[in-house]
Amino acid sequence: MQIIFGVLFHFIGGFASGSFYIPYKKVKGWAWESYWIVGGIFSWLIVPPLAAYLTIPNFSDIIASTSGSILTLTYFFGILWGIGGLTYGLGVRYLGVSLGSSIILGLSMVIGSILPSIYFQFFPQVGKDPFVVFLATEWGRTVMFGLLVCVVGIIVCGKAGVMKEREIKSAATDPHGMEVKTEYKFGLGLFVGIVSGVLSACFNFGLEAGKPMADAANALWKVANPAETGNFLFQNNVTYIVVLWGGLTTNFIWCMILNARNKTFGDYTKKSTPLLKNYIFSALAGTTWFLQFFFYGMGESKMGNGASSWILHMAFIILIANAWGLVLKEWSGVQKKTFYTLIAGILIIVASVLIVGYGNSLK
Repeated sequence: MQIIFGVLFHFIGGFASGSFYIPYKKVKGWAWESYWIVGGIFSWLIVPPLAAYLTIPNFSDIIASTSGSILTLTYFFGILWGIGGLTYGLGVRYLGVSLGSSIILGLSMVIGSILPSIYFQFFPQVGKDPFVVFLATEWGRTVMFGLLVCVVGIIVCGKAGVMKEREIKSAATDPHGMEVKTEYKFGLGLFVGIVSGVLSACFNFGLEAGKPMADAANALWKVANPAETGNFLFQNNVTYIVVLWGGLTTNFIWCMILNARNKTFGDYTKKSTPLLKNYIFSALAGTTWFLQFFFYGMGESKMGNGASSWILHMAFIILIANAWGLVLKEWSGVQKKTFYTLIAGILIIVASVLIVGYGNSLK
């Protein structure tokens, strides 16, 4: 039953993450950097402490009592993750919601799920699964196989992206034979996506670095609720605050640089745009983004395995993002072979989720 609830929470979190970029498409007349940082202020500064306040009494005391080295390392991983989050937005811009999310989050899933266990292989910690466990146990090998299947699905989705780009280049011409500009740029998007996929995995490392804060929240909850069994659903909410401070730092600096370079500071007060709607949709996107990790923390507390939780979380995001890509008709007009290649990639990723879930049930 714990596994079922864990998978359900991860699905809700994946739905939130796979859907968060949709409200941005309703923003009119603003540059990318303007609506990205407005949404980010809600994602990384306003909503996280509000969520902690509602779920963890005296959460600020936990942060204040945490050692400086833990806070620094957690914040540092947040900065690295912030670069990944920043380039995620660019990757989606150049590749589209479905393909961009498949490549970026797929890479993040692979790296974020494997590297922590490799780290714990050389620096053991109580309650953490070293990499040898994945190789020496049936459940671990099953999870690893599910991860391999997901990588295959990512490759197939990438193949569909290459096919789409070829079709766009051959079709995107005006009657005079001149190329029509499009934001879809597979080469640039792939490079940005790889950078984002690698650095986005640092969020998982940040959670591991800040685990003592989550453990403190869990301990306080157990003292206040001695009859309860299991772990505190919202224990990670305090850790998110510090990790996301790092993300805010990176994104704020870069967006301000872009505002200055592109002379778009005027977007925030531009009366020729629907200002109120732009702020509302940006805030909605930012809040929806945070909900992914709100539910991720709940799912991880039920499953008790960070690597498997990260795999499920990322796989669900990929599935939802691809579903939105179909709804938004990002693949309309492509040849049937290209479309079926995408569908095959999505189905392979679905299979990987089922395999990982089965592996966790064996544990």
